[in-house]
Amino acid sequence: MNRQFDYANVKNPEYFCDGRMEAYSDHAYYASETDMLDGESLFAESLNGIWKFHYARNYGAVIRGFEKEEYCCSSWDDIRVPAHIQMEGYDVPQYANTQYPWEGREDIRPGEIPEYFNPVASYVKYFSVPERMKGKRIFVSFQGAESGLAVWLNGVFIGYSEDSFTPSDFELTGYLKEGQNKLAVQVFKWTAGSWCEDQDFYRFSGLYRDVFLYTVPNVHIRDLRIRAIPDETLQKAELEIVSCTWGEGKARFVLSRHGKVFVDEEKELNGENRFVWEVDHPALWSAEVPNLYDLMITVTGKDGAVTELIPEKVGFRRFEMKDHMMTLNGKRIVFKGVNRHDFSSVGGRHVSEEELRKDLTVMKQNNINAIRTSHYPNGSLLYRLCDEYGLYLIDETNMETHGSWDTVRADGDDDYIVPNDRPEWLPLLLDRENSMYQRDKNHPSILIWSCGNESYGGKDIYEMSQFFRKEDPTRLVHYEGVFNDRRYNDTSDMESQMYTPVEKIKEFLAKDRSKPFICCEYTHAMGNSCGAMHKYTDLTDTDPLYQGGFIWDYIDQTIYKKDRYGQEFQAYGGDFGERPTDYNFSANGIVYGGDREPSPKMQEVKYNYQNITAKVSENRVTIINKNLFLNTNAFDCVVLVERNGKALRQIKMETEVEPLGEKTYPLPFAKETLPGEYTVTVSFRLKEDQIWAKAGHEVAFGQYVYRIQGEKKLCKRPVKVIRSKHNIGVRGECFEVIFSVLDGGLASYRYAGKEMIKEIPKPNFWRAPVDNDQGNQMPRRYAQWKIASMYAGHKDYRGADCCKVLEPKVEVKEYSVRVTYTYLMPTTPDSQCQVAYEVYGDGTVQTTLSYDPVKELGDMPEFGLMFKLDADYDHVTWYGLGPEETYADRKKGAKLGVYQNIVQDNLARYIVPQECGAKEEVRYASVTDRSGRGMLFEMDEKSGPMMFSALPYTPHEMENAKHVYELPQVHYTVVRAALGQMGIAGDDSWMSFTHPEYLLNVEGKMEFTFRFRGI
Repeated sequence: MNRQFDYANVKNPEYFCDGRMEAYSDHAYYASETDMLDGESLFAESLNGIWKFHYARNYGAVIRGFEKEEYCCSSWDDIRVPAHIQMEGYDVPQYANTQYPWEGREDIRPGEIPEYFNPVASYVKYFSVPERMKGKRIFVSFQGAESGLAVWLNGVFIGYSEDSFTPSDFELTGYLKEGQNKLAVQVFKWTAGSWCEDQDFYRFSGLYRDVFLYTVPNVHIRDLRIRAIPDETLQKAELEIVSCTWGEGKARFVLSRHGKVFVDEEKELNGENRFVWEVDHPALWSAEVPNLYDLMITVTGKDGAVTELIPEKVGFRRFEMKDHMMTLNGKRIVFKGVNRHDFSSVGGRHVSEEELRKDLTVMKQNNINAIRTSHYPNGSLLYRLCDEYGLYLIDETNMETHGSWDTVRADGDDDYIVPNDRPEWLPLLLDRENSMYQRDKNHPSILIWSCGNESYGGKDIYEMSQFFRKEDPTRLVHYEGVFNDRRYNDTSDMESQMYTPVEKIKEFLAKDRSKPFICCEYTHAMGNSCGAMHKYTDLTDTDPLYQGGFIWDYIDQTIYKKDRYGQEFQAYGGDFGERPTDYNFSANGIVYGGDREPSPKMQEVKYNYQNITAKVSENRVTIINKNLFLNTNAFDCVVLVERNGKALRQIKMETEVEPLGEKTYPLPFAKETLPGEYTVTVSFRLKEDQIWAKAGHEVAFGQYVYRIQGEKKLCKRPVKVIRSKHNIGVRGECFEVIFSVLDGGLASYRYAGKEMIKEIPKPNFWRAPVDNDQGNQMPRRYAQWKIASMYAGHKDYRGADCCKVLEPKVEVKEYSVRVTYTYLMPTTPDSQCQVAYEVYGDGTVQTTLSYDPVKELGDMPEFGLMFKLDADYDHVTWYGLGPEETYADRKKGAKLGVYQNIVQDNLARYIVPQECGAKEEVRYASVTDRSGRGMLFEMDEKSGPMMFSALPYTPHEMENAKHVYELPQVHYTVVRAALGQMGIAGDDSWMSFTHPEYLLNVEGKMEFTFRFRGI
């Protein structure tokens, strides 16, 4: 009797699979060598493409009986598979973080699911069985479906499955017929399992990964477990292969590398078999040197005919806990990682191979060595590519129940927590982790299994950890949530925490050194962020139990959309009209969502994660090799000397520093003697092409700067002062300056007959708040400085019937004229600042901003002057740190040099407009038109290098926009020259402040001097 599907079961956590095949390894198998070389198995037939489709906003609106053979679906809509229905015009993408996506729409509890709005996607695919598959067992595989799917073939219910992120396979053999077959599928957006899918991500649904038919030969290895583990000496290794075979036959196992054969033996196959070989002197796999062996399994039937070929990659590596530390191949490992969502601005969680390869290429190019698959199994191809490229993986079970417990301490509703100790949820979770384990178990890149993310604690999760330990003693088990519930502290083999400040990590490890410590999420990369990241990476060098972390996260979760005028932009939470939502909290990446290109933050990540430290001085360099397995002789070491930003000489230097070793080498040339500023850069570069970069790609650098003083030249050209009632003029050979008494400032700077400034320069104490500022309430705490920047004036209204103009002080010197303005600032208590302009005969204006700090006002976001130039002046050249933007707490990855760009380039593509484009330690910067005419801004030796910024907008214009398309048309180039700006922070984006040492110092008189002139 045929089983029937009962929708009532969809809300039952104990009903999560029905008729689904057991999970198995993700190995491929082919019918012939030609088949294998083409990469297209004759055993498979893709069902990707166009399906018939019906959308219903809830189960009550579905078409009953649509799955029956007699029901004709030809008039239904067409939809593409694989794809999320929300990316194909049905329903909308919804971004939510902690809150469940139905909150505020329906009041439900675990054991219930939304009924009013819970989209159901009904799919139909008509197909005929290919000739090559007839007469064999035939299956259908859904590689990913969010979040539950029911399957019918020719009107017969085949089965049901819920885990969104691992394959669901069903056998069709007994229900197929000649000619056309009707495959019908219903995908439910929210099921009982959705209570365990409250990840910080966009909420989608539908058949979003590949769907295909497949068959198997008469003798077939259904499941394969490969373990390639060296012994403690690392000189010998055991290759263990466990196979589960359908049918009886033989298999020839050939293990080779670069043409050399290490294993070549034929074995009998029957049911479950275990085979073991010993391999001498194995070439070990690591992220640094991802050595892989080729394993070819040739399966034959009793008649000796080949039934299938199985090509696999094998990596020998030993991962274990030793002396409370995680070690790989005997060496203490440091995770220089990122959290990564399977995400595409085009396909949602349907990510193409091209996008995957770009991700891994960018990661490797920027010294990232590890991925946490946050917070579910990613597409199977990722794991094969990580084996090949060399990246460590924490493979995470599809479980997050954040919204079920985050308020439990406040409301005490323990019954709402999922899964906690509730037995009805345990089988579902064990099934999910088993599906992930069985699919992924053969990948050497996976070092750690994770039980899930942010799901509190309890017995159920502990049982999940025990499953991993029982099934796979060759890896470790991770779970962060025990930090919130210590009842089952042994759930995790390592202490794992999120966003813990470095000092708190030190305090924890001072008290408890029983486990290694990692940050499974840290240095929250929302918007302009990642400040003070170096404190975490420095800790990996000083405390062996701190073994690194995983940046949250890799890519902005943003989606292509068009504004009302048809212009494309990257949309974030709420832009699709979805509610509830968590808005731009979806954009926390170190690469942009649209093109997957690195954002400016990546410059600092690359430096902090580099495996070679070069400490350079005037005549020597100390090289610290943090690689576990690579000698520095694997790289070209290049020493570059520059004077005032211009290259003088470049020499290759031979180095040979053993892994984890340190040596000091003399530099291959003497210290320079001519006056000027010199940079000595020691750079390590790839010697040979890699899959992820060409030879010459820089993997690490160190830089040293020194200065040889020369004679300072004074300008002795005459200047003429023109005094009138409302203005003070200064004239020289090729320039004219007007200082306004009435309007209070530098009203005109005319050079070579052309006016250079559009407005009176203003003291500026403000920046457009970055996301971290918003999270820690900086705008509220520092609001007076925004007001001061906008409304500081030179008129005093206090105690008078009309205003009193604070006339500038004028000092005429032998070769210059100094004009000083006092500005009253609208703060409580009152405060004031002074701006002094000293004009020299060559048109140079030495400018000084000074302020006597008022204790009650504290520090400010920025201390400098803001100029408005015409937007035609859009070419920027600067001698300072670069090439990317830099900030007080994010500049270690920059190099001192001469760089060029366009003003628009400085507007980083952060999803919400905010402070960006700053350049630290600038000696000079020019802003010119395309002909090279414009303004030059220079540091003054008294104040030292300055912070410089050239953007199309003021901080206030940027602050007023929530999307890039809300910014006004460009009319100006806005230049800010400053003593400095507070750091951009980034320990987290909701409460952590900028570290105190990266705030502006207001302990004494603040004074900033710089120069500008026309060119």
